[in-house]
Amino acid sequence: MRWILRSKIHKAIVTGENLNYVGSIGIDKDLIKKVGILAGEKVLVVDNTNGARLETYVIEEAKNSGKIIIYGSACHLIKKGDEIIIMGFELTGKRIKPKIILVDKNNKFVKFL
Repeated sequence: MRWILRSKIHKAIVTGENLNYVGSIGIDKDLIKKVGILAGEKVLVVDNTNGARLETYVIEEAKNSGKIIIYGSACHLIKKGDEIIIMGFELTGKRIKPKIILVDKNNKFVKFL
């Protein structure tokens, strides 16, 4: 069994941050649906702007809102306006084809990669 990349949202822009929340990342419901990420799922978030990496869980933001919001202590590492990559993994013994999407500067779906 190996951890294999299953889902990826590439070049998303953080639209907000809220330090006074218990913690997580909020992602537009349309985007998480396209890549197969579930609410509550653990994800790896990589900040292309400053190199920070963290694991957290997903909460849904309004569909087609373009919102990508960092909550809780992660706000110390990732800021509004940063470009990030969000990845979900699966523990499996088989090969899987990941669902990878590219989004524009407004976090709107551009294409599958």
